[in-house]
Amino acid sequence: MNNFDFHSPASVADAIKALGAGDDGRYLAGGQSLLPAMKTGLSMPTDLVGLDKIAQIKGICTSAPGAGKPALHIGAMTTHASVAANADVIRLIPALAMLADGIGDSAVRARGTLGGSLGLNDPAACYPAGVLGLGASITTDRRTIAADDFFKGLYETALEPGELITEVIFPIPEKAAWMKFKQPASRFSMVGVFVSKGPAGVRVAVTGAGHFAFRATALEAALEKQWSPSSCDGVAISPAGLNSDIHASAAYRAHLITVLAKRAVAQTV
Repeated sequence: MNNFDFHSPASVADAIKALGAGDDGRYLAGGQSLLPAMKTGLSMPTDLVGLDKIAQIKGICTSAPGAGKPALHIGAMTTHASVAANADVIRLIPALAMLADGIGDSAVRARGTLGGSLGLNDPAACYPAGVLGLGASITTDRRTIAADDFFKGLYETALEPGELITEVIFPIPEKAAWMKFKQPASRFSMVGVFVSKGPAGVRVAVTGAGHFAFRATALEAALEKQWSPSSCDGVAISPAGLNSDIHASAAYRAHLITVLAKRAVAQTV
């Protein structure tokens, strides 16, 4: 691991200032991806800006009464374990709690964070499917970004240099479910599918199958006509552009998308 300067700010403003003062700084959230990358020499920042002491970007709350459509607000530094165990998440979006509870193992869930996962945008991460599948909004120190505009490519997001995710706002769906076909060693998604019906319409979001999370619009169109598991029958997903590796071919992943979407919808009816 390379030498670096470590900063531990207590506010978002101080974190941004510390990052800007370094030659090649990185924000440190849970560290579940960044630290291994540093140990292997794949990432060599000159400065690490720890976010753990910034209370304003932790925690979970609901929109105040009279504030418009109900929504769930989750701070960027909220851990996976906290999301999985939170009573409001379990009550309002149980599928999101289930997603968080299936990430990695207990050690990863205790340290990994919502904002860290989204900022990295690993192609097999679970949270991107949940955020996209619920039509959430990602709030940063500068702006609010719709989930549809956030995921741009392999490990690429709409975030600008130095921009910091502060919270994610999830609209409350009428129905939602998550199904994951995991790689047994890493527990990442070989394919994961999040379905929902609610304020953001009918949405089917997929992770693990492509270079980044995406919406399966053919399945959305079928489910828009009728929200039923049988609506997924006969919907063919093209394998073009999907991942193919030692774990699964692109064609197999394409098939899994429809299978998992059908199983997810079945959980909601």
